[in-house]
Amino acid sequence: MAAHLLLSVSLLLSSLSGAVSTTFTLTNSCGYTVWPGLLSSAGSSPLSTTGFELAPGESRSVDAPAAWSGRIWGRTLCGADPGSGRFSCATADCGSGAVECGGGGAAPPTTLAEFTLNGACGNDFYDVSLVDGSNLPVVVVPQGGAGAACGATGCLVDLNGPCPADLKVVGAGGAGIACKSACEAYGRPQDCCSGDNGTPATCQPSASSQFFKNACPRAYSYAYDDATQGGGQGPGPHEPQISIINLDFD
Repeated sequence: MAAHLLLSVSLLLSSLSGAVSTTFTLTNSCGYTVWPGLLSSAGSSPLSTTGFELAPGESRSVDAPAAWSGRIWGRTLCGADPGSGRFSCATADCGSGAVECGGGGAAPPTTLAEFTLNGACGNDFYDVSLVDGSNLPVVVVPQGGAGAACGATGCLVDLNGPCPADLKVVGAGGAGIACKSACEAYGRPQDCCSGDNGTPATCQPSASSQFFKNACPRAYSYAYDDATQGGGQGPGPHEPQISIINLDFD
């Protein structure tokens, strides 16, 4: 299976038969540098890298097992501290202090591309999630998949500018660099789908999650958004080719 991650951020997924592994090819088509982060789920084999730098127009391929589960995201505004040398990112930092995430996940707010390859009934599943907020546009576009639900999903909208003031993360220059989820911003059970609000029946969309849903109707906007999100699946034994493309919205 072969896959492409293009960071200016759109995501493409196609299913091909006969392969025994997956290759993610990450390409940055932004006008600025992006640092992808990669995290394997518990029980999935680790990838050869968990994070690296992609200059504008640069690509890099990463092989994954045929039966792999995990997430991929983009970090922005990264650099090493001149004194300590510790590496960090203004958005989606994984807390490792280095370019490689080393098993660390993305600090919200971050746009997540999530994959389960060769999952239930041998199918491949993928989605784009804004449950933890958003820092980059991401879309998954299947190519050649045979599954009935193998359709495009994700978010091509840059939400950093139009993000509501109480959710907006502002960078050093005063511009929006990310958009928080309602859970991160307020911490209320009804926004986090926790406590008495921890079921699909008791946790409903909020005004804040509706901001994400209205802008990106095919992405997950809150924890129990399964009914309206536009994730897809392809035939698992047919190895998917996945591309994540980061688009320049400047």
